[in-house]
Amino acid sequence: MTNNSIEHLGIVESVRENQLSVRIVQTSLCASCHAKGYCSSADKQDKLIDVNDADAASYRVGERVMLIGETSMGVMAVALPFFFPFVLLVVALFLFMSRTGSELLSALLSLGVLVPYYVLLWLNKARLKKRFSFRVKPINN
Repeated sequence: MTNNSIEHLGIVESVRENQLSVRIVQTSLCASCHAKGYCSSADKQDKLIDVNDADAASYRVGERVMLIGETSMGVMAVALPFFFPFVLLVVALFLFMSRTGSELLSALLSLGVLVPYYVLLWLNKARLKKRFSFRVKPINN
């Protein structure tokens, strides 16, 4: 693994013309802890990732593969739904507070500013899906 890539071990779940569905097990750091049985924060879940690949037909269901993505994808995957809306919320709150003087009204208006932001993200999901794409590499056993 290079410094600017993210790798996940996965298993091919389905193969279509030029697309693979790969199941990865996403674990938090807690899930590998020896005390996870005594802690309620340990968490582990399966994710299905769709990968566009011209050589998809060369893979078989059940085959182990390595999913490879860029580190910048991870940063943007956190920034778009969490960091940018938080900054937008705080800026809007201060702007509305300076204009209205009412905390309740400012809070409601600030929350309302998030609605168009998330609608804009939803409308651009096809473009974002292209930007957040993984490559797949076979694992030679």
